Parts: sequence; structure tokens; C-alpha cells
Amino acid sequence: MSRAQAESVIKNIIREIAQECAVKGQAVSETLVAFMVKAVVLDPDNQFNVERTLTKDDVQKLIKTCVDRLLMSTSPSLDTIKMQVYFDMNYTNRTEFLEEHKRVLESRLQPVMREITDSRARTREELEGLYRKIVSCVLLRSGLGSPTDISVVREATAALQSVFPQTELGTFMSLTKRDKERQLRELTQIVTGIRLFNKECGKGGEGIDNLPSILNEAIPSATMNIENELNSTRVFISRYTALLEQQESENLDNPDPDMLRQAAINCRQHEAFLKVLMNDVSVATEQVNTLERDLRSVLIQLQNTIQSKTAVPTNQVYPKFISLAKTWTGFQDEMVLLSVISNIQANLEPFTRSHKEVLPDTVLQPHLTGLILRSDEERIAETSSMEERVEHAPHFKNLEFLFPETTRNFSQLPLQYKGFCGYSIAVHDRLLLPGNPLVGVLRYKEHFFCFVSKDAAVKFAADPDRYIARIAEAAKRSPELIQLLELHMQFSTITPYGKSAEPGHMIEKPLTKRDSGIQTDVHPIESHIDPDYEWNEWEMRRKAIKLANLRTRITHSVQTDSTNFRRQNATQIYLPKTSETQTKREKGTSVPKPRVFIAGLRGCQSKTTEAYKVDLTLDVNTHNDICD
Repeated sequence: MSRAQAESVIKNIIREIAQECAVKGQAVSETLVAFMVKAVVLDPDNQFNVERTLTKDDVQKLIKTCVDRLLMSTSPSLDTIKMQVYFDMNYTNRTEFLEEHKRVLESRLQPVMREITDSRARTREELEGLYRKIVSCVLLRSGLGSPTDISVVREATAALQSVFPQTELGTFMSLTKRDKERQLRELTQIVTGIRLFNKECGKGGEGIDNLPSILNEAIPSATMNIENELNSTRVFISRYTALLEQQESENLDNPDPDMLRQAAINCRQHEAFLKVLMNDVSVATEQVNTLERDLRSVLIQLQNTIQSKTAVPTNQVYPKFISLAKTWTGFQDEMVLLSVISNIQANLEPFTRSHKEVLPDTVLQPHLTGLILRSDEERIAETSSMEERVEHAPHFKNLEFLFPETTRNFSQLPLQYKGFCGYSIAVHDRLLLPGNPLVGVLRYKEHFFCFVSKDAAVKFAADPDRYIARIAEAAKRSPELIQLLELHMQFSTITPYGKSAEPGHMIEKPLTKRDSGIQTDVHPIESHIDPDYEWNEWEMRRKAIKLANLRTRITHSVQTDSTNFRRQNATQIYLPKTSETQTKREKGTSVPKPRVFIAGLRGCQSKTTEAYKVDLTLDVNTHNDICD
């Protein structure tokens, strides 16, 4: 089966599973279905052989198994996968989100911008309508008030007229489309800066919210909500971890160990996502503080520049208005980001309800009596002493343990399994315990592993490949671990939900880097330009038809005046000779000069004038005799 055929079969299977789930009242995304299909195939309990082509019975079994798993109402494992899909589809880093947000705003403003740039207004009414459209565009782009609020429109119009009076519409109409768009953006920033400055002076600011004050209230509230959610999740983690450790030490099976593991993994994933959101809120806090300092600085500069002057040079005040508008845009971006973070946090909570329903307090409390619940910080503190450090031993071949004193970037090492102890995951059946880097970070095949204790580090270092393989087998039984522990390198068939190098895109193929050198010739391959190369398929088709038509043609030889010079000819000539001739005598000739006399012009005594023409020219012979 070719790759295209295999992809077509997989798409059909995914589509059929989604349709069956929809018929049974459960709407699922194709992304979730695709991951579930791969997880079911990887699970050794389902006995699918990935090395051979699936038969019709295998396909039906695969579809039934996937539908059954997707329709489970109380499965912490399924909820964890759903949580991972939701987070990866809705979360992105600050830079990408702001770029996408600006792109969406620009696309929404395109119809208004097109009406302005394509306008051919001539009459007075048309020009007034165009000016009103420019005011609306400025308001929509700035986000300071509604274009339907009369007071807001009046204030924006007054600010716009101070920098762009209606008499300049003729100049604006003569610009190119690109220059028009650029000028509209500049006008928006200048008008926004003027309105913000007027608001600061108490002379306007209609429809402008006090974003710094709102953010100073919203950020602490969002931080508190995430912290409360984190603390609640960590309480469940400590409970489930303590019960799993007790069951392993005392060989108990109540409550259900597998359900406890699924619940613990669900809480660990929820905790990881909340940490990402908390980090974003911390960045937003720092960004707001920086913006507030910039805002105060620009306002002070404007007040010092303008003061009580009636006229200020535009080259001094316009850049400050633009800077003020950009600072305010930063506040708007932080508001949008904070809103998105709050929405994601609220939407993650439903994915944590199943473990609370399956393992309520009434079921857990009898088993928690007498147990010591320890947080991750307390576990790490217990193994942070010098005695708990791993000592180098001769049997650690090709292995190296790193410590803060011997490693410059120790705190920035990319720890495997998201910092969880690999030994605990492999030996204690998917038990997620945070590793303590101070015990010693094992460097093995350019990967870095940390452990919960010295004993775990030593045992793992004795045979790392065996434990790594066992962790991969554990991930096959709990596919949600593939994303939580970032196990793509071991599962090349699992495609990440999304690709990003930022926190939040939890599945990410690591990029290995190393220093290397290469030496080549200056020009290892000589450049070649084919003058007959043609990229246009239609031109190639025309040439092909022309060549095909030549088969039915007869070639004739024709010689023309213009082509005569194209053949090589050789011609021999004799150059003219220089010669002189001498005569015996010299003789010259002269012709007589014509002379004519007209008599009778004066009229004499007669009444009529009768003129007579008398030729006085000598003949040639007489003339020659006289000359001789």
C-alpha cells in the first residue's frame, strides 16, 4: 500500500469514528480521534501489529475500540488527552498570539479601508461622506470608543481636523493606495495620542477606559485564581501519590490502583498547564509595569513640550503622540492576552472533574487516615543535602553526573521526562515523582535525567537503556504520558498536536546541536545557464505543437539579398594604378560675352514707343581673332 493510500484509509477511519461518536451524542474533534487511533494501535493489550496491513476485521475492531474509549464518561485518562488537545489548539505564545490578533483586526478593517482608498469623491457631499468614513476608520483601528457614540465621534473628528482638515482631502485623493493606507495608520496614531493626552488633561477622553487601572486589578485577580487552582491540584497530587506509594509498599488494591494512576497523571498535566499560564501572567505583570513607566514618561514629555503654547511644531509633538498611541496599544494587547489566559484556565477545569467523581473524598478519606502527605517541595528538600549526592563510581562507564558547582548552565539543562524521576516511572508503574537535580543530573547519550533519590540514580545509571524501554512501554498503556513526558523521540509515529518551541506546546521534537566543520571548493559545481530553458508550461506546449507541425512540412532552400551576406565568400580584385599624362601644348578657349542693345525706349518724337533689339554679341571666330 502506498503512502497516499495509507493516508486515505486513516482519514476514512478517523471520519467514521467521529461520525459514530456524533450519532451516539458525543462530538469529538478529528485531532482527538487521530491521537486516539494511534494510542489504541500502540497499546500492546489491543494486539495490533503495526508491521502488517490492517485487515477489514482489524479496522472494525480499531473503530469499535476507539469509539468505546472516546465515549467513556468517567475516564481520567481520556480527560487528560482531551485537556492536552484543547490546550494545544487554543494556547500559543505571546508573539504568535499578538501577530494573529493584529492580522484579524486588519482583515476586519479591510472593507472600511477599501472604501476609503478606492473612493473617487468629487462633490461636496461625497467628500464629507469620505471624511466621516476616515473618522470611523480611525475609531475602529484605535479601539477608543464606539463609532456609533455621537460624543466619541465629535471628539475624534475635532482631533482629526486639527491634524488633517477636510481641505486636504484633495491631496489625499491624489495619493497611491499604499500611501493612503500608510497615512491612515499615521493619522490613527496621532489622533489616538491627542485624545489620550486630552484625557490626561481632563479635556476629553470620552469612551476611553482606564486600562492601567483595570489591568492592575485584573492581573492580581488572575494570579490568585491560578494559584488557588494550583494549590487545589497539588493537594490531589499529594493524596494520589501517597496512596500509590502505600499500595505498592503494602500490596493493596483499594482504591483501584489504575484509576489512581490515571487521576495522578491528570492532575500532573493540569498542574503543568497552570504553571505555563502562571508564567504568562508573570510576564504580563512585568510588561504592564514597563508600559506604565513609558506612559508616564511620554505624558511628562508632552506636557513639557506643549505647556500653554497655542502652536507647537508638528515635528516635535507628532512623534510623541505616536509614541503615546503605541504605549496604549501595548495596554490593549495585555488586556486581550489576560482575557485569553483566564478563558483557558476556566476551560481546563471541566477536564479535571472525572477523577473527582471517580475518587470522591468519601472513598479516599478512610485510606488517607494516618498517611503523611508530602508536597513536591518537601520531597525535594529531603534529598537536598550533600549526603544524598551521587558519588562517581568506576562502574559508571561512559556516564557523567552533573552538579551545580561543575556545570555553568546547570539550571537551564533540558531535563528528560519534564523533570520527573525516570526510575520511579519505570519501576513503580507510572508513578510521577519530581526529580531533584541536586542529587545529580545523569548525562547519557546527550540526554539529562534527574532522580528522586541517590539510590534511584545509581540503579538507573546501572542500565539506562532498560529503564528507558520500560518507560516507553508504560507510555503505550497510558498514551497521555507521551505528551506529558515529551516522548516523541521514542514514538516517531505519534504526531504532536502542534509544533512550537515555546512553553505550552508540550509535545516537541528536540533539536540536537553539535559543532561541526566542513571544507569545500570555492565553486564545487560550475554554474550553467541554459538559454533554452522555459518555465511556462503553455510556452512549452506551443513549442511542442510547432515541432509536431514540422513533420508535415517540406523544407525549401531560398537565397535572398539579406541572407546573401551570411555565407563566406572570397573575392580577389586589382587595385587601380596611379598614372600621369602630359600634352604637347597648352591652350585655352574663351566664349564671347552676350551683349544686347534695345533702341527706341525713350520714344523720340513719335507718340508710340517702338523699341528695337540689336544683338551686339560677336561671333566666335571674330572674338577669337581679337583675343589672339
